[in-house]
Amino acid sequence: MKRMNLGAVALAVLALAGCASSPSGSGGPSGGSTPTRPSSSFAIPGLEKPAEVLVDRWGVPHLYAGTLYDAFVAQGFIAARDRLWQMDLWRKRGLGEMAKDFGPAWVESDRAARAVLYRGDMYREWLAYGSDAKRVAEAFTAGVNAYVAQVRAQPALLPTEFALLGYQPATWSPEDVVRIRHHGLTLNFTSEIERARAFCAGGVGIKADWLRRELDPPVTPRVPQGLDPCGIPATELRAAYLRATEPPQFTKANTRLGLNAGAQVPVALLPGSGSSTDTAQSGDPTGAYGSNNWVISPKLTATGRPILANDPHRSHGAPSLRYMTHLSAPGMDAIGAGEPFLPGLSIGHNGTIAFGLTRFYMDQEDLYVYQLNPRNPAEYRYQGRWEPMVRVTERIAVKGESTPREVVNTFTRHGPVLLAEPGKQRAYALRAAWLEPGMAPYFGSMDYMRARNWDQFRAAMNRWGAPGENQVYADTSGNVGWIPGGLTPIRPNWDGLMPVPGDGRYEWSGFRNGDELPSEFNPARGYVVTANENNIPPDHPAAKKGVGYEWSDAARARRLKELFAAKVAAGSRFTVEDSERMQNDIVATPAQRLLKLLAGLRSDDAQTAAALRMLQGWDGSMDRDSGAAALYEVWSSKSLRSAVLKAGAGDAGAVLATPGDNTRMVLLLENPSGWVTNEQRDALLLKTLPLAMQELSAKLGPDTAAWKWGTLHRAEFRHPLGGVVDAATRKKLDVGDWPMSGSAFTPMAATYRPSDYKLTAGASFRMVLDVGNWDASRVINTPGQSGNPDSPNYRDLAPLWLEGKYVPLVYTRAAVEKETVERIQLTPGK
Repeated sequence: MKRMNLGAVALAVLALAGCASSPSGSGGPSGGSTPTRPSSSFAIPGLEKPAEVLVDRWGVPHLYAGTLYDAFVAQGFIAARDRLWQMDLWRKRGLGEMAKDFGPAWVESDRAARAVLYRGDMYREWLAYGSDAKRVAEAFTAGVNAYVAQVRAQPALLPTEFALLGYQPATWSPEDVVRIRHHGLTLNFTSEIERARAFCAGGVGIKADWLRRELDPPVTPRVPQGLDPCGIPATELRAAYLRATEPPQFTKANTRLGLNAGAQVPVALLPGSGSSTDTAQSGDPTGAYGSNNWVISPKLTATGRPILANDPHRSHGAPSLRYMTHLSAPGMDAIGAGEPFLPGLSIGHNGTIAFGLTRFYMDQEDLYVYQLNPRNPAEYRYQGRWEPMVRVTERIAVKGESTPREVVNTFTRHGPVLLAEPGKQRAYALRAAWLEPGMAPYFGSMDYMRARNWDQFRAAMNRWGAPGENQVYADTSGNVGWIPGGLTPIRPNWDGLMPVPGDGRYEWSGFRNGDELPSEFNPARGYVVTANENNIPPDHPAAKKGVGYEWSDAARARRLKELFAAKVAAGSRFTVEDSERMQNDIVATPAQRLLKLLAGLRSDDAQTAAALRMLQGWDGSMDRDSGAAALYEVWSSKSLRSAVLKAGAGDAGAVLATPGDNTRMVLLLENPSGWVTNEQRDALLLKTLPLAMQELSAKLGPDTAAWKWGTLHRAEFRHPLGGVVDAATRKKLDVGDWPMSGSAFTPMAATYRPSDYKLTAGASFRMVLDVGNWDASRVINTPGQSGNPDSPNYRDLAPLWLEGKYVPLVYTRAAVEKETVERIQLTPGK
C-alpha cells in the first residue's frame, strides 16, 4: 500500500503513538513519549473490594479487580467515563426514549423502537445466557450508574454532546442491557420486501431478482400460496423496519425543542434516512456488516504458536463502535474488544484461548402478511378464525410538553406489527429469532469469553443466539478451530426467501440444535478462513436445511484463500506481519476477472482506447493513488452495471435489480451464452468505458495522469451531530477526510456510498494475536478509544489505521506498567 502525507497534525499523532507496527515492519515499545496524566480516585457503589485501572498510551483501560463481578463494575464505570454519550444514545434509542430529551419529532421512532424490545419473561431471558448473566449485568450497570452520578454531581465532567443538546444522562437498569435488540444485524426482512417487489413484475422481475442477489445454495424462490407479492407496500414497509431498527439520524429540521436555550442546532429523526439506504456498493443490504477472520495452526507458523486474526467490518463513525478493555480478576483475565454498552468482550483472548468473529448469514427473520377483519381491524385471520391482536399502550414523555403522549403497538402471535393498512385489510408483522429469550445481540459472549478449552467454547457457541456468527478459535495448547453459532428457525414448508401469509400455513416448528451446524477442529489444511461467504460444506447435512441463502459476496474470501494457498504452496511460514498484510490487502478479485475479459479488446475510439490502456496495464489493486482503480470503480459500479442489468433483465428489470450483485454481473460477463453472444458482450464492455471516462473527467479533470481513486474515495469518521453543528464544532467532532484505498470487494474492506464514493463501512477494529506470546499481539481501533473529543485518545488511532499500522495489545502486568500513562483507583462506596 502506498503511503500518504497526512500533514503535521497526523504526523504528530503518529509520533505520539510511537510504537505502531505496520505490514511493512513492526517496532517495539517507544519507552514513554506520551505524557503521564494525573492519577485519580473514585468511590463506586456496588464495588466489593478496591480495584485499580491502568490506562495505556492508546487509551486502553486495564482493569484489575479483587472479585470477578467487581471487574464488571469497573468496566461499566470506565466505559461510561470514555463513552457516556454514545452509551446513553444507544440506550435511549433502543428503549424508545428519544422524545423525552429531544422533542416531538422523535415520538414515532420511539414507538417503533419499543415494538422491537424484548417483552418476554425475564427469568427465561437471564437463564438462557448462563447462571450468572443477571449478576454480570447488575455489576456492569452499577458501574455505569456510578459514573452517571459523578457527572451529575460535577457538571464539568459532562461530555460535550449533553451540553449541546441540553440534557442529562439517564441511569441504567440491568434489563436495559438485554431488552434492547435493534442492533442484531439481520435484515432478512428487507430482503424479503425487495424480492416480493421483483416477483410482482413477473418474468422480468424474477430475472432481475437473480441479478440483484446471489442465492447460495442455488434455489429458485417461489411465491408462497396465498401471497400476492404485488400487495406488499415495499417502500412503506422498509421505512417501518428501519424506523424501528436504524441508529438515530440527526439532521437540521423544523424543531428546536431538543436543545438547551443557548444552542441553535435543531435536531430530528428522518425515518429511513442515513447510511442504510445508500451503502449498497456491494449490492448487499448487509454490505456494511462483513468481517474477516482466520486462525493458523502452529505447524504453519514461524513461531510454532497459533495465530488468530480478526477485523470486523461495520459502519464507520466517531466515536468508534468498538471499545477495547482488559478485565483481570480472580478466575478471569480477558482482553480484547466489545461494544461499550455491553459487559465483557466479544473479540480477544483470556490468556488460554483466543476468539474472533465474522457474520454467519443465517436467516433469522420473516415477514408475515395478515388479512384483517373488515368489521374489526384489530383482528386477523388465523387458522380460519379471527384472532385479536395484542394492543400495548404506553406513555412517551416529550420534551417541551407537559403531558406524555400515548402510543399503541400491536402484536400478533408472530411478533410486532410494523405496518397496518386497515383500508386494504392488511397488516404486516416481523417474526425474528432475536426476539426470543437469550437473544440479546453479543451478550452471549459473556459465556465463551470465559471458556478454557475447545469443549467449553463449543458448548458456549451452541447457546449463542444472535446475530449468526462464525467464531475462529485457538488455544495455548496449539489447537485451532472454527464454529458458527446462532438461533436458526426451522421452516418445514418454505425457504424463508419471501413474505408469507400469517394465517397459520407457514409456521416455525422450533429451532435447530447448534450441533447441526458444521465445525472444524485442527483441520488437516492447517488454517481456517471466513469472510461472510457461504462456508457450509456442500456435502454437510446443514447445506440442505435452509440455514441461509443470502451471503456476502465471496470476493474477500476468494482473495484471502488465494493468499493462504500461495503461502502454503511456497513452503513459507506464517508470521504476525503476514496477517497484518492480509488484513490490509487491497486487491479486488472481481476486477482481475473483468480485466481478463478486456485483455484482447481494441478500439478505434480515442476515449475508449485510452480507457483500455489504463485498465489493461493494471493489476486490480484498489490503491488510493491509482487512476486505473478510479476508472474501474466508476465503470463497474455505474455504466457497466447499468448496461449489464438492462441486457440481462430489460429496462424495467434493471430498476428492480439496482444496485445489483457484483458476483452475478461478473458471472454473466464471463458466461454470456443465453443472454448475449461473446461479440455482443465485448461490444457492451467497450461502449460503457467512455461513459466512465466522461464522469471521471467531470469529477477529476481531463488529465488522466492526475486521476487518483483516493480523490473520490474518502475516509471521514462522522459524529452523529456532525451534520447539524457549526463548522468549528464539526471540526472538533468529526475525524479526518483522507484518501482511502480498497473497496467492498477487497480484504481491506472499504464500502462506499454510491452517490459520492465516500467511505461508509470497513474494519472497525483489527487484531492479530500471537497465541501464547500475548504481548507480541497487535491491534488497532479507529478513530480512537475515547468518545471525548477533547481527549488525546479520541482520534489518535485513525491515522495509524489508515496506514495499515497497529499498536501492541499489551497483556502481562509488566508490559502494561511500561505503557501506563494514567492510574485510577476505585474503592467501595455507599
